[in-house]
Amino acid sequence: GQVVMANQTLKRLIERAYNVKPMQVTGPSWMEDLRFDIAAKYPPDTKNDDRLPMLRTLLEDRFKLAVHHETKDMPGYALVAAKSGFKLKPVEPGGGDGMDHNGGRVQTLTATKVSMTQLADFVARTLGEMVVDKTGIDGVYNFELRWTNDDQNPTATDIDGVPSMFTALQEALGLRLQAHRVPVEVVVVDHVERVPIEN
Repeated sequence: GQVVMANQTLKRLIERAYNVKPMQVTGPSWMEDLRFDIAAKYPPDTKNDDRLPMLRTLLEDRFKLAVHHETKDMPGYALVAAKSGFKLKPVEPGGGDGMDHNGGRVQTLTATKVSMTQLADFVARTLGEMVVDKTGIDGVYNFELRWTNDDQNPTATDIDGVPSMFTALQEALGLRLQAHRVPVEVVVVDHVERVPIEN
């Protein structure tokens, strides 16, 4: 019944409010320097779909946030099936789905009942690049992915026998990342105050 966010940058709060990735928010550079705590209670019986609009309203009221949306072509990747073929078998959907991600020098992702669109979104957040699902593969899948984040690029060499994200996707899942210009909806910050209105 409440939301608590501690030590978050203003830019991260805007990302959260509009459910977008870091590269989809443009505005003053100082938004990444200022940090805030938010603790707010939702009214009883608030639906999940109403929570992000409420956060947007909070930012508009307290920070006088004003934005507009644009579509820009950005360099990124298309997630596609590898020539060797897709390696997973679909599982029954419903209940108990999710992704368990462990970080560090070597990272692992344990996925349960995850779609290719969800995987593309995860890869985008991990690489800090736009990634779109162009696999044409329906259904949900269970899998484990293990990679090193020492160097996230297509030509990275294996480190201690652990492949880069690009190689891991191909070897474990039969997928590859293909360079692709992606039309992206961008949230452009037109106005925002450095100091919010007090409680």
